[in-house]
Amino acid sequence: MSSESAAGRRGAAAGGLPAEVTSFVGRREELTALAGLLARARLVTVTGPGGVGKSRLAVRAAARAARSFPDGVRLVEVAEVQDALLLGHAVLEALGLTDSTARPPLDVLVEQLAGCRLLLVLDGCEHLVAACAELVDALLRALPGLRVLATSRESLQSTGEHLLAVAPLPVASGPAGLPDAVQLFADRARAVLPGFTLGPADEPDITQLCRRLDGIPLAVELAAGRLRALSVEQIAARLDDRFKLLTGGSRGALPRHQTLRTTIGWSHELCTVQERLLWARLSVFAGSFELEAAEYVCAGDGIEADEMLDLIGDLINKSVLLRVSEPAGRPGGPRRPARWSSGAGAVRYRMLDTLREYGGQWLRATGDEQRLLRRHRDWYLGVATWGEVEWFGPRQAETAERTELAHPNLRAALEFCLAEPGEEQIALLMAGTLWFYWVGCGHLGEGRHWLDRALALAPEPTEARAKALWVTGYMATLQGDLHRAAPALEECRRQALATGDDRALAYALHRQGCAALIGDEPGRATELFEEALWHYNTIGELNSNVLMAMFELGVAHLFQGDRETGELWFGRVRELCEEHGEQWAYAYGLYAMAYAQWLAGDVRLARAYARECVRLNYLFRDLLGIVLGVEVLALLETEPAGPGEDCDLVEARVLQGAAHRIWQGVGKPFFGSRIFNGAHQECEARARAGLTEQEFLEAFELGAVLDLDAAVGRALGDEERPGGPGRLPGPRPSPRSPSPSPVRNP
Repeated sequence: MSSESAAGRRGAAAGGLPAEVTSFVGRREELTALAGLLARARLVTVTGPGGVGKSRLAVRAAARAARSFPDGVRLVEVAEVQDALLLGHAVLEALGLTDSTARPPLDVLVEQLAGCRLLLVLDGCEHLVAACAELVDALLRALPGLRVLATSRESLQSTGEHLLAVAPLPVASGPAGLPDAVQLFADRARAVLPGFTLGPADEPDITQLCRRLDGIPLAVELAAGRLRALSVEQIAARLDDRFKLLTGGSRGALPRHQTLRTTIGWSHELCTVQERLLWARLSVFAGSFELEAAEYVCAGDGIEADEMLDLIGDLINKSVLLRVSEPAGRPGGPRRPARWSSGAGAVRYRMLDTLREYGGQWLRATGDEQRLLRRHRDWYLGVATWGEVEWFGPRQAETAERTELAHPNLRAALEFCLAEPGEEQIALLMAGTLWFYWVGCGHLGEGRHWLDRALALAPEPTEARAKALWVTGYMATLQGDLHRAAPALEECRRQALATGDDRALAYALHRQGCAALIGDEPGRATELFEEALWHYNTIGELNSNVLMAMFELGVAHLFQGDRETGELWFGRVRELCEEHGEQWAYAYGLYAMAYAQWLAGDVRLARAYARECVRLNYLFRDLLGIVLGVEVLALLETEPAGPGEDCDLVEARVLQGAAHRIWQGVGKPFFGSRIFNGAHQECEARARAGLTEQEFLEAFELGAVLDLDAAVGRALGDEERPGGPGRLPGPRPSPRSPSPSPVRNP
């Protein structure tokens, strides 16, 4: 039928698309994707949580596609229909079609729309999803010229359905400027405060506000509406009770969209009893989680373990849960090699904080919150324990990635232990067990935060406290905070002697050796390392810490001028790393090996070792290991790599600037050690002697503005490093050196 058809002649009948009364912000990618789907699919369903903007997106996409439908585009507000038996009549009304016979509405629609080329938009199908699916399936089979665009919090699960899941608006700044959520807030703020302007000083606070609102457009708009009476800071302060704060939407909005509570409550009402129960229980998770965690924490008392997968699928289908496929690598960092990605690429799930808070209120109302929080704590104590075990072995990098993914939930479990009376020992145990993550993955400051709190709450001399003490002393030493390290390690040593805890004694002596080495006492450090290694051997302890003791003993010999003995220990570390597939301790060994080769005059091999040190530490995001390697590479730039080659003093100074910025995220540069700082001072003296004052300062400033990824790319001289940046404008790097043989996994 042409545009003169029955449907077409009615033009902008009651079912026509509404005119937009507020600006449309963002969603460029979604609109493009939706246009492509509408061009090739006859049924497209836009899904997403309540308030995410499904309706606005669908209407905008339908308006853009209108030229492709000679008989028009019609909108049916399914949300206004409460009785499934009236759905067909609502579609007839939206299309402006009348029929006074007793025929079923479906028959009338098929007859009246025969030959039409029409786009039908069904908005808000979730509460009548089965009826909508049945009607759509029948219409599409009977009317070849019909296409349907639906919005729903869950899919229709109809034949031929194509889905477009809509996420909240971005809250992180991108290359295009302000994030979409912030732009939306500013636009709606100007509607209630005509003089409102978004200045640079306001952007961080508004960005943080939008982030706490999950970027949900409805929540952002409701928050902006509160500017009539509150400042941005006051709104943020009241977000802990966001369901009271975020009310008062437009009177013209659908009832389910006038407050955040009713928007989410609408989703809650659509869930079965078991789905609501699981929603409440899953609220104990922070960030993303895997199926096994959900099964352990949430099964039982009304939910069988073998029902969990289907229930999670149902909550995903209803947009309560989001399905997240985590990338193999941290945002902004390199992707993991394929052999390390098995855990990181698995499907995980996440609940928006707003939905999580709603579920948490229901969980508290059931009186089951404490039990669920304890089960959550038990699971993540297990994550920490297994992580420590698997840290020493070929799955080390995978362990780092899995622990990184669990980080928000580990924080939540630690917070629970520290806030709940009687849980202090478990807090000590968990915080101490996570030493491998705090130290090996660049979280020294956070690790000390948790350990300091736990130690203050649990002063009794337990095994867990002994471990927490040596871990605290270790991290304080790495930060150059020997005033805090010394008493913690001495308390650990005294307690170990008093209780006969040989393992704690070995670790206390080992870390006291580290403190002596950093305190510029290599002779004393040598004695302590040797004593610690004797104890480790006696109790049969072999792990990354023991290998680090060997490496540190080699460094102590090196700093005393005994390069031969130092290299023997470095060789032993390398052998054990190759045997066990250990990468992290090996990376530190490479730092020492690079330094030793520089002393021996083999610049080319030293550079290869130092670059491999940086590369491996970068995989773990170990800032200390990275910066030590970068410092050695800076020094090596002041040396010709071979006959006919020149040094590059400018590049040396650039790398020193990059290292300076990284040290700020670690602690005192070179731990405040005079001996460790010697190579840096030598490099600086050479650069100052060979450069003008302006070149000397400008090169350092160029390096100091590089972020971590750019600094590592610069140090490696690798423009094609996957996931890394290209080189910034500046001096070219020295010729690339051959890489040393990688550690072989067994």
